Amino acid sequence: MIFYAYLSAERKEKVCFWNHHALVLQVSGKFTLETSVQNISMTRGEMLLIGKNQLGTLTKTPLSGENYETIVISLQEDLLRKIVLEEKLEADRKYTGPPNILIPSNEFLQGYFQSIVPYARSSGATMTDEMGILKVKEGVKLLLLALPGLRNFLFDFSEPYKINLEKFMLSNFHFNVPVEKFAQLTGRSLAGFKRDFSKTFGSPPRYWLQDKRLNEAKHLIETKHQKPSAIYLELGFESLSHFSHSFRKKFGKAPTEVTHIFSHSDHYGNGKI
Repeated sequence: MIFYAYLSAERKEKVCFWNHHALVLQVSGKFTLETSVQNISMTRGEMLLIGKNQLGTLTKTPLSGENYETIVISLQEDLLRKIVLEEKLEADRKYTGPPNILIPSNEFLQGYFQSIVPYARSSGATMTDEMGILKVKEGVKLLLLALPGLRNFLFDFSEPYKINLEKFMLSNFHFNVPVEKFAQLTGRSLAGFKRDFSKTFGSPPRYWLQDKRLNEAKHLIETKHQKPSAIYLELGFESLSHFSHSFRKKFGKAPTEVTHIFSHSDHYGNGKI
């Protein structure tokens, strides 16, 4: 889908992976995107350009008296390539700015989004491919009018370069995504990723990921007094029962037992009994 709308009356949080650039208009409620390098929030009327090949946690929060709604335009790479060929546009240097950019509001882009709303709310069902390309082309031209430097952001079609594996994994280990996705994001084939991973960390990816997440959980429970139910999702576990079972297997105690021990330790240490 090129255009779509998301509407909800309940707060939702999920881990997302963006294969393509996306332009988002916040219609109502609060949108929060957290990646390993940025934390961005926006409310009614604000716009955000999200970069491709990213992992992040997206939180969708209805505000008092209004639902949560976003309109999303997926700037798919094949369409951007067509625009480059037809309009003779291209990047003139490597983009080095932030991966996600808040777009300054202007009446042209606001008017453009109003023209998109009917298509987005019907998931693009009433739009032909030709019309879709025209609307994306219009949106891209308006983005470049507002921020000319975005041509280097939008029209970089190079594959992800082979980035520092250790730095990337230590920043993103808590995201619950397949090993194949981690490989893609570090610019490696799955076989190359597993080979480089074993050289870097001395163990296979799945074993290291679980071990790292459990050690981080123990640290958060013991030093930050976090509750297991509040951290298991953030650390990439799909269920509280799976987290508890894995924690007990590694440390010999359930996470709730560790919480209980340290809460009592603090109680005595503070001289309250």
